[in-house]
Amino acid sequence: MIKQFIDKILAKTGSARGGRSRFGKRQEVDASVHRIDPALVDERAKNVVTTLQQAGFEAYIVGGAVRDLLLGLKPKDFDVATNATPEEVKGLFRRAFIIGRRFRIVHVVYGRGREHEVIEVSTFRAYMEAGAAEQVAGNERTSKSELSAMKHAVDASGRVLRDNVWGPQDEDAARRDFTVNAMYYDPARQIVVDYHNGIRDAQKLVLRMIGDPATRYREDPVRIVRAIRFSAKLAALGFKMDAKTAAPLVESARLLADVPQSRMFDEMLKLLQTGHALASIAQLRTLGLARGIYPLLDVVVERADLPFVKAALADTDRRVGEGKPVAASFLLACVLWSDVREGWQARLKERPGQRAQPPVPALQDAIDDVFNTRIGDVSGRGKLAADMREIWMMQPRFDKRVGSTPYGLVEQARFRAGFDFMRLRADIGEVDEAIAEWWQEFSTADDIRREDLIEQVRAEQRKAQSGNRAPRVHTRSPRAVAPASTGGGEPTEAALGEQTGDGEDALVPADGEGGAPRKRRRRRKPRGAGGVAGGGDAGGSSPDAA
Repeated sequence: MIKQFIDKILAKTGSARGGRSRFGKRQEVDASVHRIDPALVDERAKNVVTTLQQAGFEAYIVGGAVRDLLLGLKPKDFDVATNATPEEVKGLFRRAFIIGRRFRIVHVVYGRGREHEVIEVSTFRAYMEAGAAEQVAGNERTSKSELSAMKHAVDASGRVLRDNVWGPQDEDAARRDFTVNAMYYDPARQIVVDYHNGIRDAQKLVLRMIGDPATRYREDPVRIVRAIRFSAKLAALGFKMDAKTAAPLVESARLLADVPQSRMFDEMLKLLQTGHALASIAQLRTLGLARGIYPLLDVVVERADLPFVKAALADTDRRVGEGKPVAASFLLACVLWSDVREGWQARLKERPGQRAQPPVPALQDAIDDVFNTRIGDVSGRGKLAADMREIWMMQPRFDKRVGSTPYGLVEQARFRAGFDFMRLRADIGEVDEAIAEWWQEFSTADDIRREDLIEQVRAEQRKAQSGNRAPRVHTRSPRAVAPASTGGGEPTEAALGEQTGDGEDALVPADGEGGAPRKRRRRRKPRGAGGVAGGGDAGGSSPDAA
């Protein structure tokens, strides 16, 4: 703590003398230089900044939003940084919630339902070195009770487990990961505050880590995943990762084993759902990190070139680019579908000492196996798993296009996701294209058109059944009929009638007398040596067969 105090004194002295400190030199860049278009700034983010400033606090839009504004892009999310504490921020807004333990922040919520937006507000953090922090055994999960009273703590490897010590803006900037993410924008004064030449790196299209990269990855190994995500996102604009930033990535990847699995799962989803999934996978391969980041991510990278998975990844990127919502359940259902399908098909076959399972239980058991082996307890039993299960269980129902099944299926809450999944299967030839087109029309048609569509399917089925039925040859029985066989053999040709005009197979009475014709029945086999063999038609079709 003494060392920390001395460092702060020296930093303030250096700042007073030459305007430079160990945390970088503050530069205020005006609108004539940065050329940010104020129209691209979200009004709700402006409102948060204005409310904080009117209450006497410093407040800026910060991070990736500033980077995107500098590049002329409209940010999807806006974060705000302030010198107000989380409790002070919460007191200024009607719908504000303090979240997190490791890194306490405030979510200010605007709107409701799907139209809601969250502005994330964080308090300026002090730059704390590992030597000045309290050290604990274990990780975030295993040391909860020990961490509860701590504001800044690290584990034995130097990974930050708690980071809730407030500080000035320059130290907050030094804590951030990349130079292009460490700039602050004041929408009221329209200035950008830059401590680490982020504007210069943005102009040069360079992604560079603040400080020593190996140390920064050790402080928070998730920065490895963030480096991959940002480099993939910015690659389309021509950005390259700085060589010193990229060099320790592979060696540092082993540190990810100590990160809680729930956090890694969330980071994997960010990697795949920010609109640059295919670019992220390409970047993982380029950097030599195709394996070892996270087990489920390894599966995604391994299968990314399969037609079905590649189509799902491309579709996710397209939807994000168009501003449409995406669901992790849909993408993961696509990635793991081959496992489900193989397990399902295996259970439908008889195996030595085990009978084949009915289709629905077989599919349910196959799904359970996939959850256990691929996802585990991270999110495999929550809403995500329920949505994935519903998508998979819906697939065999798309084959049933008559009766009440189609009406019930389109009313399912997850029908659209299930249909889009089946649509992708049709695109790669796994499902008949005609079925996908039928469901597309049925889902949007009125009741009369739906009845017509179902009747078309019935007509096709009747036609297929009649085409598969073997033709029967019948001859008319003469009036003088031969005696029926008494040996239990086939009936003589003279005993058979011919097909009547109404499509029934009928028999003409052998003695020529009137009587209602009877349907021809299949001849039963004799019961054995002690059985009684019937004469003539063994099924008793003839009047003389008593």
